Amino acid sequence: MEPTAPGTIVTLRDVAAASGVSISTASRALDERTASRSAAAAHVRKVAEELGYRRNSFASSLRRGETRTLGVLVPRLSDTVMALMFEELERAASSRGYFAMVATSGDDPNDERRAAETLLDRNVDGLILATARLDDELPRRLRERRVAHALVLRTDGVSPSALGDDEVGGYLAVRHLIDLGHRDIAVVTGPSFTSTGIARLAGARRALDEARLTARDEWIIAGGYGIENGFSAGEALLGAVVRPTAVFAANDNIAMGIMAAAHRQDLRVGADLALVGYNDTPLAARLPTPLTSVHVPLDQIARTAIDLIVEPGKEPLVRTSMPTLIPRESSGPGIRGGAAEK
Repeated sequence: MEPTAPGTIVTLRDVAAASGVSISTASRALDERTASRSAAAAHVRKVAEELGYRRNSFASSLRRGETRTLGVLVPRLSDTVMALMFEELERAASSRGYFAMVATSGDDPNDERRAAETLLDRNVDGLILATARLDDELPRRLRERRVAHALVLRTDGVSPSALGDDEVGGYLAVRHLIDLGHRDIAVVTGPSFTSTGIARLAGARRALDEARLTARDEWIIAGGYGIENGFSAGEALLGAVVRPTAVFAANDNIAMGIMAAAHRQDLRVGADLALVGYNDTPLAARLPTPLTSVHVPLDQIARTAIDLIVEPGKEPLVRTSMPTLIPRESSGPGIRGGAAEK
């Protein structure tokens, strides 16, 4: 069959006529959501391809009252975890016949609301938020407006949420350090307005309590999730007269900042200082001293988030995926003794 001349628009009627079927039959054969595997449907799709037919998805979506598009809000795409999370969401959405588009908020509630409204103005079928703060009003407003939505990586405890079990992850990280013989352990956690920061710290404290250990107040530091925050925390911890022998950093960016601070203090990570990160980003295993980190199954979280949008109302609304600890050289061998002095 000869393809249509350039510039000519091939219609569904043309495909139906060339295939010898009705327009409704051709439409069903070409509908990606319900595509049949029958020989007749395969024939229609082959004819459509040869003619150069392109389905008008926008018009079809309007007729169905949906756009098969999901909006995704992240704080920033320069954050490796957020970029990876969006890629997994995009992949999971595509497997369910949806297209995902992303917007950033910079962790600012006002920018988050504006970005959400912009996405809703584009008639997305639902919103996925990786931006939720514990003081955030947006999830509540979305619930009141009955907007389909899901929170990922963070939760407010009410809206549909897909995340790793951060409390368990924090516990695994500090338990690992305790099992290596460390008794003087610092924790550098995330912002107090995030469920991740609070839960990872809670898990760390549970491991310390279980071992009957108490961290010095100055060894518990809350801050941002960036490398610069890790560097500042590392300088404060490692520049003190009495410093910890081990640090749990609540994400890999923080851990890398602490690595830089240790290097400035002429301390060897994995020998003079044990270090555990969180999220197991691709760079963690490739650092000069490979980073022990808590692995979070982003692919599983992404699929769960899409399910929460596509199949709303199913319990439980807050679904957690189990993290695992990946030991590498940064946590070093087991030790004996107490806090290190300069």
